[in-house]
Amino acid sequence: QLQLVESGGGLVRPGGSLRLSCAASGFTLDYYAVGWFRQAPGKEREEISCLSGSGGSTKYADSVKGRFTISRDNAKNTVYLQMNSLKPEDTAVYYCNAQKYDSGWFNYWGQGTQVTVSS
Repeated sequence: QLQLVESGGGLVRPGGSLRLSCAASGFTLDYYAVGWFRQAPGKEREEISCLSGSGGSTKYADSVKGRFTISRDNAKNTVYLQMNSLKPEDTAVYYCNAQKYDSGWFNYWGQGTQVTVSS
């Protein structure tokens, strides 16, 4: 079964840190562009970070720039999102996504993991 599985979410106090993981199964993440999205209650899903298929280019939303870091470990077939200096407004369900074009689009989403930042 081709899927992405996120883990690492939870409850953390403001200023704390979490590391989210997104493990691919049934396919390899090599050459896939990968990204992290989040959706807060009552809001649209937003892209907060992405990493190119080559791993040479990263982008961050202004809201997380300087606090979040995206990375990938191809040997573990896993993408990470290190989140530092968390704020209550970071509370959301976080999703990972992998996509590439190879004679057609290949696009996968994880099931989401809840991150709650609260004192």
